[in-house]
Order: sequence, then C-alpha cells, then structure tokens
Amino acid sequence: MSAVLGRIGDFAFRRRGLVVSIWIALLIAVIGGAAVGGGHLDDRFTVPGAESQHALDALAETAPGAAGATAQLVFTAPPGHLISEAPYRAAIAHTLETAGTAPGAVGVTTPQQAGTTSPDQRTAIGIVSFTGDRSQVSDAARTTVERSADSARDAGLDVSVGGTVYGVGQMQPGLTEVLGLGVAVLVLLITFGSLLAAGMPLLSAIFGIAVTVGGMLGVAAVVPVSSTALTLALMLGLAVGIDYALFILSRHRSQLAAGLSPRESVVRAGQTAGSAVVFAGTTVIIALAALSVIGIPFLTVMGLAASGAVLVAVAVAITLLPALAGFAGPRLTPSAGSRAERRAATTGANSLGARWARLVTARPILTVAAVSVALIVLAIPAVSLRMALPDNGSAAAATGQRQAYDTIAEKFGPGFNGPLVVVVDASGDAGAAARVAETVRGLPDVAFVAPPQPTRRTGQSLVLVVPGSAPESRQTADLVHAIRDQAPAAVPDARVAVTGDTAVTIDVSQRLSASLLPFLGVVVGLSLLLLVVVFRSIAVPVKAALTFLLSVAAALGVTVAVFQWGWAADLLGVAKTGPVVAFLPIILVGVLFGLAMDYEVFLVSGIREQWLREGDATGSIVDGTRHNARVVTAAATIMVVVFASFVPTDDAMIKPIAFALAVGVLVDAFAVRLTLVPAVLALLGRAAWWLPRRLDRILPELNIEGPQENQPVRREEERLPEPVSV
Repeated sequence: MSAVLGRIGDFAFRRRGLVVSIWIALLIAVIGGAAVGGGHLDDRFTVPGAESQHALDALAETAPGAAGATAQLVFTAPPGHLISEAPYRAAIAHTLETAGTAPGAVGVTTPQQAGTTSPDQRTAIGIVSFTGDRSQVSDAARTTVERSADSARDAGLDVSVGGTVYGVGQMQPGLTEVLGLGVAVLVLLITFGSLLAAGMPLLSAIFGIAVTVGGMLGVAAVVPVSSTALTLALMLGLAVGIDYALFILSRHRSQLAAGLSPRESVVRAGQTAGSAVVFAGTTVIIALAALSVIGIPFLTVMGLAASGAVLVAVAVAITLLPALAGFAGPRLTPSAGSRAERRAATTGANSLGARWARLVTARPILTVAAVSVALIVLAIPAVSLRMALPDNGSAAAATGQRQAYDTIAEKFGPGFNGPLVVVVDASGDAGAAARVAETVRGLPDVAFVAPPQPTRRTGQSLVLVVPGSAPESRQTADLVHAIRDQAPAAVPDARVAVTGDTAVTIDVSQRLSASLLPFLGVVVGLSLLLLVVVFRSIAVPVKAALTFLLSVAAALGVTVAVFQWGWAADLLGVAKTGPVVAFLPIILVGVLFGLAMDYEVFLVSGIREQWLREGDATGSIVDGTRHNARVVTAAATIMVVVFASFVPTDDAMIKPIAFALAVGVLVDAFAVRLTLVPAVLALLGRAAWWLPRRLDRILPELNIEGPQENQPVRREEERLPEPVSV
C-alpha cells in the first residue's frame, strides 16, 4: 500500500497542473449536475417491513388524506372572548378556505367537523390535508398556508401554523461555523507557523466538501437524500478533510526541514502519513457504510453520504494535496533557525509531548485508575438513555410549529400532537371497527377514540386514537404495543394495524435500539481484527477496543446529561429536553470508531516503530509519543472545534449529534489516546507486543508505516526511494 501511495504522490507532484484541473472539472461537473437535476431533500422516516409502514403505504391509495402530511392552524381567541363568536368563526372559515388552495392540498377539516375546540372554548384547530408526505409538500404550499392566517390575525385571533408538513429545524450555516473555521485556521497557524502551510489543509478540505455536497445534491434528483445526511456529510467531511491534510503536510514539512527535496518528501509523506490516512479513512468508511445493513433508508442514506464525504477527503489528501505541495515547492520548508523549523525537524526530549508521556507513564497504575474512573463517571447518565425521533416539540421556541405544538399540548393534552391511526380491514363484518374502537377505549393512557371512518376500500375503516401522553413518551409506545396485542382479539377474522407518524417513529426508534448492540459488536470486532494485523499484537487491539468503548460511553453519558436530563441545556440552546435522537448512538459509534482508530494508528505506530528499533518497552512509549503528540493534538482540536461549531444550530437532529461527536473526540484524543493508552502500554511492558508465532505466520503483512525514517536521505529529485512493498 505504501508503495502505491508513494507513486500516486509522485504523479500528483509531477503532473500537478493535470491533477488540479481534473479536480476542478469534477467540481464543475457535480455542481452542474445538481443544478440540472433539480433534486430536493427528503426528510422522511420510513421503516420497511414494519406494520406501521406497511399500513401507511397502503393508506396512500385508500385514504390519501390520512396517509399524507397535514398542516394545523391553531386559532386562539383573546382573553375574555370565545372562539365561537361570529367574527372569529367567519375569520377561521375564510382562513381555512384560503389555506385549502395551497398546491397539493386535498381537503380541509374545520374545527366543527373535527371536534377540535378546546374545553375552555378559546382555541380551535383547523387541518389542511396534503397528498404525499412532508417531502412532497412544496415551500409554496407552506407559504400559502402561513399567509392564509393573516386574515384571522387581522380579526384579533392569535394563529400559529404547525403539523407534519414541517420538520424539526433546518441547518442554516451562520456565524458559529465561520468562527469554527477561524479557530481551525488559528490552530493550523500555531502548528505550522506559516500562513501558506496553514491554508493548504483548509483549502483542500473546503474543496473536498464542495465536491461532496454538489454530488449529494445531484444524487438527490434520483434517490431520497435528507437534510440531516447532507449536514452530517458536510460536518464530517470538513473535519476529516482538515485532519488528513494536516497529518500528511506535517510529515512533509518535517522531511523538508530534515533536508529532503520537495518531490522526494511528497513521495515519502504519501508512503508514511498517507498510508495511515488511507487506513484510518477506510475504517471510517466501512463503519459508516455498515449502517445500511440495519434496513432503515433514512439511516442508510446518512451512512453512505457520510462515508462518501470521508472517501472524497481521503482522495483529496492523497492526490490534490501533493499537487498543491508541488505548486508550493520549497516555500513550505520552515525558515532556517525559526521555531517552526526546530519544531518540524525534530520533537525534542523536552517537548511538551515528551514531558506528558513521561508524566503519564511514571505512575501508570495511578494514571489508568484516574482516567478510567473519570470516564466511567461521565458514562453513568448513559444507563438512563431513552431514544426517540424529534417532532415539532423539539423545534426552536420561536417557530410557528413549536408554538402550535405547545398550544395544542396545553389546550387539548400532549397526546393530541401524536394521534395513532388504527386500520381495520374486515370484509363482511360491519361492526368490526366499532369493536376495535371499544377495545381501545378500555386500554390505559387513552384520552380519546374517534368513531370509525370508512376508506375507499370496502370493509376498511380507520379509528383515530389520541393517547394521553406525549408522542415521544414510553406510555405512548406501550399503548401502541397494547393495541397491537389486544385489538386483534376483538376481531379474529379481521386485520388490525397501528400506523400514523407517531407509530412509524416508534417502530424506527425500536429497530435502532435493537440494532445498537449488534452494530457495536461488529465495529469492535472489526477494530480487533484490523489492529491485530497492523500492530502484530494481541494486547494492543484489546486495549484499543476497550478504550474505544470507554470513549463512546463517556460521550453518550454527557449527551444524555445535557439533552435528556437538561444539565446546561439552556446554555447550549436546547429547545426541549427528552429522549435522545434515536440514531445518535449508532452514528456516534460509527464515526468515533474511525476517528479513534485514526489517532490510535498515528500514535501507536510511532511507538511500535521505536520498539522495533530500540527494544525498550518504556522508552519507546516516550519516544513514539513525542514525535506525534503535537500533530494529534492539533488534529483533535480542529476536529472538536468543527463539530462544536454545529452545536448552536436549531436543527434538533444535528445539534445533539454534533455535541456528541465533539465530546467523543475530545475524550478519545486527549483522555484516552494521549493519556490512557501510553499508561496501559507502560503497564504491559514487553507483553504489549506479544503475538503467537503461529498467528504471526498466517496474518497478512500490512505496512502502513512506509520506509523507515533512518534510511539514507537522497536529496536529488531524480533519485527517488525504491518502492516499498506491502
């Protein structure tokens, strides 16, 4: 692998104009494809094979109004007035008539028809039904509904517009993302001491995410792509794009300071740091692409989009970055006598990395105990983890959908925001639906059961059930299961299914919960296998897997404490505390696994190199750590800053994911890789590098370190190092 990457770097360096031209042409092509394709983002949650999804798909033909998205117009009369007063009734009727003209609207239900007037007679709800789900409702349709409320407001009513036509928030890049990039530039400047060198990782990363986003928008014209998938790809692509370029460019500048020519240094940087980048990127890609096996389209798109962003970041790092280095030439060499030259050429025995390594390995038992206890304490809240998908109650407080949600919960009860639809198919039994409705009325946590309504299909009826609890509550999930368990017994010859948006989200959440442990097992098993091959050791992979689990548990615990328990929620702008986003743990495992392996390989490969060279178990830890600690620190800091810059968003899905990833990288890089790992290796001593001879013989050789640094330096550009085989 290192030999191939060396040749790729050499080609990119020599034919830099061609390489840059190819990337620019690719960028133009994907942006043009996105513009011509006219794709739109699709935020549907579906769960193929589930009862709720099957029934909802069937209702698209037999009861489009029940299966499609709805807009709710919530009217509230001023204090001292009733919603039934003649001027208000007229204003509501005119508003709903206008809203019914929205593109795609198939019907309007007045408060009188639906019986949606609050007990205090001050609030009423009108409903506009659309064909298709939220993704098929145009912005023009939402605007028409929102503007229709102006006449009611002119009459003195307070009106808020919500319903399933709205999502829980959209990612809008703003000042915090710009500040995040600014901090990244500052870290790069401190690391390299050169504006030119600092700008190259940022330039290559931005170019990579431009290609990724353009490609995804083009693909959105053919397959559904969610806004959450796009934002995750943007966030991850930017973070790893900067980090991967940082790893390679740091090695390149160190070699330039040591006397290598620019061309030979690019080749060797590709063979060494480039190999580590490809290995780390591959682990991230595999882990994220594995999300597709769970069988939830929304999550599959997220995994493939994020893995595509990482793939582009790797490709940019090993091709475009060497080409840019070719244009920069010797100007990337640290100035003679400068601090940057001393820092790039060698990391001395008294560097901060060396001092830290000696500190944590001086009393390894104390270090391991202290860090482990701290991480376990952080992980404690994860025991109470509850998962669900966000709804309009998680939207920003100032939005119309959140105001409508809160008003409905206050005036009609929390369950009114998440009604269940019970579908009864009973040909030849006219009373089947009524018996199902009567059975459901007797179940716990049922606030209201509407009379059965027939659909277009003969013998099929719908029973609307309003739970007594909020849509994301455990009680509502229990009610769904109770209906599925008990209602069929009332009509043995009929088919009964529970569906609706609330039932679908419950089924999605439960499938994700059931998939978490198997997915975690696959990821941990993959890490063990890969690291045994890379490091020719049993103890190092086991240590890496266990410490990875600690990192995930700590990140998940802190996230639960903030987003579920409410600790510091106001400080972080959390609109509503409650269950954690259902797919967050799986996304956290997939992304953090790759990043943890990234830092593990970069640090431990340096330690192993020193061990093979010197045979000193303790000294190799200090020597190996001091060479790479500064780069890992810079890379992790940039990663944390990039993820943290997405936390202030109002998007209820992206906010907790960004927070969890920022905490996860912070914990894994600084507490685990730079502190716990050296201490554990010091405790293990020579045993850390033990591998049974029989296993050593059958394992493939995977050289990600490239040529050893003590090889003779050849300064002439024509005399490149011989390729090193895997």
